Amino acid sequence: MAQIKVTSAEVAARAGVSQSAVSRVFTPGASASPKTAEKVKRAAAELGYRPNVLARAMVSGKSRIIGVIVAYLENQFYPDVLEKLSNALQAEGYHVLVFMASNTSGNINRVVEEILDYQVDGIIAASVALSSELSDRCQAANIPMVLFNRGQDDTSMSIVTSDNLAGGRKIADFLVAGGHQKIGYIAGWEGASTQRDREAGFLQGLTEAGLSLHARTVGNFHMDQAREATLQMFTQDPPDAVFVANDHMALAVMDTLRHELGIKVPEEVSVVGYDDVTMSSWPSYNLTTVRQPANRMVAETVTTLLAKINDIETLPRKVEIEGPLIVRKSARIPEGWPDEGI
Repeated sequence: MAQIKVTSAEVAARAGVSQSAVSRVFTPGASASPKTAEKVKRAAAELGYRPNVLARAMVSGKSRIIGVIVAYLENQFYPDVLEKLSNALQAEGYHVLVFMASNTSGNINRVVEEILDYQVDGIIAASVALSSELSDRCQAANIPMVLFNRGQDDTSMSIVTSDNLAGGRKIADFLVAGGHQKIGYIAGWEGASTQRDREAGFLQGLTEAGLSLHARTVGNFHMDQAREATLQMFTQDPPDAVFVANDHMALAVMDTLRHELGIKVPEEVSVVGYDDVTMSSWPSYNLTTVRQPANRMVAETVTTLLAKINDIETLPRKVEIEGPLIVRKSARIPEGWPDEGI
C-alpha cells in the first residue's frame, strides 16, 4: 500500500497551533517559542511527519544545498576535506550534494549544468579547473562559487588554497640543507595551479641555492602513473632526493623504490611529499611533507561562500594559507633541524 504523507495542517491540529507555527519550527533560523517547538515536534513524532524540504525551498527560493564538485577521491586529502566541509556547512544549516567530475571541459560542463538544475545556493569546486565560460554561467545564475585547492586567473572567482609557492620553496630549502646535490621532481597534473605553484616555489629555492633540477617526470596525481614516473626517473643516473607533488603519489613512489627497485629510503634517496594525509604518518612511510592546513582552508571556504550567498555583491577573495613542513624519517634530516613541523 502507498504510504499516506502526513501534512503540516495535521501536525498543527494535533499540537493545537497554527500551520505557520509548524512551518517556523521546521525552518532553520525562524523563531518559535520553546513551548511551541516542543508541542510541534512531539506531534510530528507521533504522526510520523517529516517537513518537505524541497517544497519549502521552492517557496523561499533557498534550497539550503551546496554543490561540491570533486575531481577524484583516491587521494586521502579529499575524503577528509569533504567530511570537514559537510560538517561545517551543516553547522550553518546547509547540506552538501557531491558531484564527481574529471578535469575535462565536456565533463565539467555537464556536471555544472546538473548542479544548477538542483537549484543549489552555492558551489564549491575542489581541485577542478573551470573555464571562464562556466564561471560566467554561474555568475549569470547568481550562484556563488569558491574554488578550493585550485587557483585560477579569473579575478572574479573566489579562491582558497594553501600557499603552494611557499610550500615548494620550503621543500627545496630542506633538501639543500640536507646536502643533496641531485634533486628530482615528480610532477602532478600540469593543468593544475597547485602543481604549477609547488614546482615554481621548488625551482626558485633550488636556483637560489645554485642548483638545477636533476630529473623531472610526471605522475599526474595518480598512483599508477607515479610508479611509472619513478621507474623512468631511477633507471639511469638516479637522484639522491625527490620531491613528489602530493602525498598520494609519494606513497606509491616510496613503495616502488623499496619493493621494485630495492632502493633504501632515506639512506639512498630522500622522498618528500605534499598534503600530510593520514597515511603519511604511518610508521611504514613516515613521510616528510608539507601539511595543507585543511581545517583553516575549509573554514575560509565556508566563510567566503556564505558571505557571497548572503550578499551577491560581496567582492571575491583570494586566500592562501601557509602550511608547515612536517619533518619525519623519509628524508635525510639536516644537522640541527627540528624533528617536527616548521
